Amino acid sequence: MANSSDGARGRRAFSDMVSVGGAAIAPLRRGLAALLAALSDQAQAAFTRHFDGGYDPGTVDKTGQRGDGRIEVRNLSARYGEHLALEGVTGDFAPSSMTAVVGPNGAGKSTLLKVLAGIIRPMAGEASCPALARHRLAYLPQQAELDRGFPITVGELVALGDWRHFGSVRKPSPSLGARVHEAVATLGLEALIDRQIAELSVGQFQRALFARLLLQDADVILLDEPFAAVDESTTDELLNLLQRWREQGRTIVAVLHDLERVRRHFPLTLLLARSPIAWGETSLSLSADNLARAHATPGLPQGGHLGRAA
Repeated sequence: MANSSDGARGRRAFSDMVSVGGAAIAPLRRGLAALLAALSDQAQAAFTRHFDGGYDPGTVDKTGQRGDGRIEVRNLSARYGEHLALEGVTGDFAPSSMTAVVGPNGAGKSTLLKVLAGIIRPMAGEASCPALARHRLAYLPQQAELDRGFPITVGELVALGDWRHFGSVRKPSPSLGARVHEAVATLGLEALIDRQIAELSVGQFQRALFARLLLQDADVILLDEPFAAVDESTTDELLNLLQRWREQGRTIVAVLHDLERVRRHFPLTLLLARSPIAWGETSLSLSADNLARAHATPGLPQGGHLGRAA
């Protein structure tokens, strides 16, 4: 643990970052802010939509206020490159639900999350998620998809979770520093707030990403293999956080591969093999017959281990 003087230095360093946005870009921020203030309300909204993705003054809600967390999927098909990853997927993720998405390798699990997050356009059908339109959806990809070499500290990474409230041209709110410190402390990273993310272990980096999710305050949270290569202690803490989020009324959808963990912690499961094999109560979805059907789906890579029925 860091001593009190180390903590004070960390608080000062991070407070400097959030109060001025960095001396190097402060003149640019002031110029853009002046330009934005001179525009009409309608022009400001258009400017932020095209220049400042993720920030939209018309969709900012009060922190902690839950919105519509439902997700509806209808006859959804999607490609990932040349590969048909999803075909005819239909079903609902209910508000405040906690659903695991499992399936063999190549079953379309990550593609489904990318479609729900608006990253991939479906080739047919649709996915309706009001939280996405309101910038109240948070998506955490697999760590392998993230650039750990980007020169940013833990505190700065976590602060970006509040992007929809300030964007790239507005000054962060005075409360941002305190909220970042609270999120970092919740995940046990207070001593590392000024550490570069490249210096973190896999588990520490995943904790930092979850701290950023706390700042996002999303109604829908999509997680792709959130516990991969993370130790059991960290995994248990993150699972407890997911449970608290669900109790707060958030909708959680997580791609996982550990079926025993799914059975213990996730009430609902979508067993996917390009198309849904089963979607509902976990004990029923992960029956021996359903797992066998998923393994036997034509066209999927062979050898991926899904586990067995309880």
